[in-house]
This record gives sequence, C-alpha cells and structure tokens, in this order.
Amino acid sequence: QVQLVESGGGLVQPGGSLRLSCAASGGIFSIAVMGWYRQAPGKQRELVATINSRDSTNYADSVKGRFTISRDNAKNTMYLQMNSLKPEDTAVYYCNLYGSHFWGQGTQVTVSS
Repeated sequence: QVQLVESGGGLVQPGGSLRLSCAASGGIFSIAVMGWYRQAPGKQRELVATINSRDSTNYADSVKGRFTISRDNAKNTMYLQMNSLKPEDTAVYYCNLYGSHFWGQGTQVTVSS
C-alpha cells in the first residue's frame, strides 16, 4: 500500500547544493513522521533528519545548519535541501516512514571534485 520513491541525487562539487525529493503513495503521509537516512560505503545507515505532521524538525549534528527537511502534504512529498555539501556527505540517501519498515529505494549523492 505505502510506496516511497526518492529522486534528486547526483554528482556535485564540494560546497555545492542538491535537493532530494521523496514522493509517497498511501493514505498516511499527512500525519506521519517522516525521515531521511543515509548510508555511506562501509558504514551503518544513519538518521539525517525527521519532520512531523506539524513541521517540527530534528537534525543530526553533522548536518545542522547545512540541510533543511521539509514536506508538502498537498503533494505527498518530502524534501531535503542540502547546502554546503562536503565529501563526507557522500552516501545513498533513503526516505522512511519514521519507525516503520517502509523505505524508498535510495538515491545516490556523491560530493567530489
């Protein structure tokens, strides 16, 4: 029933920006806590940011001040605006209905010169 599809990843130089999107199907998007995770090569998947139904947000310390999570309930879409990107941000980024087993397929972000 629930499907999540990420898009917007790509190759960007250090200091550059990308905006990721997560399009959700199903009937719970507007009331769900949503999250972005990422997994770098050889590392565990880590939580990047969350946003609840009232647009309250939380961020990992590593991305505070650089990334912004947002959602558009009318479009059933969540976004991650990533600015001042660093090589250590390189990872596959995943959309998640927070605390659930519903995940997107992931989108690759590579930060390199």
